[in-house]
Amino acid sequence: MSFEVFEKLEAKVQQAIDTITLLQMEIEELKEKNNSLVREVESSASGRESLVNENVQLKQEQQAWQERLRLLLGKMDEV
Repeated sequence: MSFEVFEKLEAKVQQAIDTITLLQMEIEELKEKNNSLVREVESSASGRESLVNENVQLKQEQQAWQERLRLLLGKMDEV
């Protein structure tokens, strides 16, 4: 009778070990996926920053052109 109890206990311990091993593998996969997503977010943030800088530069250029156009229109009005 006690041999059967030990066999059942051994089976449960083995099942627990298998479950723990699978969970550890899942954790590793999730860590890798998380790291990949973190890199993707960082890349997106960098790209966004670049676009914001380009937008600022283009707005400054637009303002400069508008000012030149105003000056030219002002000169045309004087003539």
